[in-house]
Amino acid sequence: MNWQQLISNKRLGQEDKHTERHDDRSEFKRDYDRLIFSAPFRRLQNKTQVFPLPGSVFVHNRLTHSLEVASVGMSLGNDVARELTKLHPELTNTLFEEIGTIVSAACLAHDMGNPPFGHSGEKAIQTFFSEGQGLRLKEQLSAKFWSDLIHFEGNANAFRLLTHRFNGRRAGGFVMTYTMLASIVKYPFESAAAVKKAKFGFFASEAATYCKIADELGIIRLSAPNEPLRFARHPLVYLVEAADDICYEVMDIEDSHKLKILSFEETEDLLLGFFDEEGKQRIKSRIEEEGVTDVHEKVVYMRACVIGLLEHKCVEAFVTNEQKLLDGTLQGCLIDNISQLEREAYRRCEAVSRKKIYNSKPVLDVELSGYTIMETLLTALVEAAAEPKRYYSTQLIQRFSSQYDINSENLETRIQAVIDYISGMTDLFALDVYQKIKGISLPIV
Repeated sequence: MNWQQLISNKRLGQEDKHTERHDDRSEFKRDYDRLIFSAPFRRLQNKTQVFPLPGSVFVHNRLTHSLEVASVGMSLGNDVARELTKLHPELTNTLFEEIGTIVSAACLAHDMGNPPFGHSGEKAIQTFFSEGQGLRLKEQLSAKFWSDLIHFEGNANAFRLLTHRFNGRRAGGFVMTYTMLASIVKYPFESAAAVKKAKFGFFASEAATYCKIADELGIIRLSAPNEPLRFARHPLVYLVEAADDICYEVMDIEDSHKLKILSFEETEDLLLGFFDEEGKQRIKSRIEEEGVTDVHEKVVYMRACVIGLLEHKCVEAFVTNEQKLLDGTLQGCLIDNISQLEREAYRRCEAVSRKKIYNSKPVLDVELSGYTIMETLLTALVEAAAEPKRYYSTQLIQRFSSQYDINSENLETRIQAVIDYISGMTDLFALDVYQKIKGISLPIV
């Protein structure tokens, strides 16, 4: 792969207008702005990140997480552009210098396809079809569509959300640039080729769109003609992934301290673990010199130091491994390829997160409740899609927005409309619909 081809501002759905564009604003900045002002992005403010949506203590939701990831992504992209243009002067004054904006926009979009209630929402959709009431529909659906359902993946759903032409919308969906769209596809293969954690990057319905983008950008196709589609990653995916990895792991530690899941001593030990003894002493001295005595502010300062360090180390890893990235041969993520001290400190944070955070009572309560809500919605709405002429089905179908093709003659299209509708819900809207379906909540006139 080569940078000149990999970075393109051609827009999906408006390819014929590509040569006509004469705007002072960067096309990649236009991507960023379009996402910021979009309804799906706004809805992230009411979608669970890890912890329950805030009561008296404000922790991260999908919106604040995405904004922070976009900030780190901008730094990663800008720093990589600066370093690589030193090595490759021919990239100066080309679109390559805008990769900070591309990565930042991709970071805004990376979670837009996630259903309500975090990963438990994904799992509810998967298991509804693989072992729940949806299993009875298997023989009526194509093998590829079925595979997409039982492996439902928020990453693939984000690509669909951005590229699919929903009813009443224009061709190309959000009409984003090719490079920005390729940069969000973390797992560039279809569900039939999913191996690691059963994750994949695009549904069968969007496979042709991804192939079109990949061919235009020169992304390496790894699969043989008769095999399930599988591609190398676009190199910028690694920067989007690194920004996400840095933010969710480090910010989850900070949130856990706020919620008193981790003590200050545990938090300090984890965050300072990224530094050698000289670095630890320098941070402690700076905190003391500036008169910071509030423990939360101390955590904030240490967290900022860790994010800055990891950003720098990931830029180093990207530049060092540039040729492997272009060859599609780099193993693991950028965090896997940083120096040992920082890598092991990150793994310690991961281990503590799994043990103390992701299995904490508040998180498990949300997952359990969210799973039940999602299962109830799927049962009612998939039944309505499968038997649309029944009285109760017609009542439920009227709840759907006109953008969803719930009245299609095709069963798969109707079921896809249900998945689109449910996955686009916020946590509170999903709860509201659940309560109405169950008769728990009634409008009082």
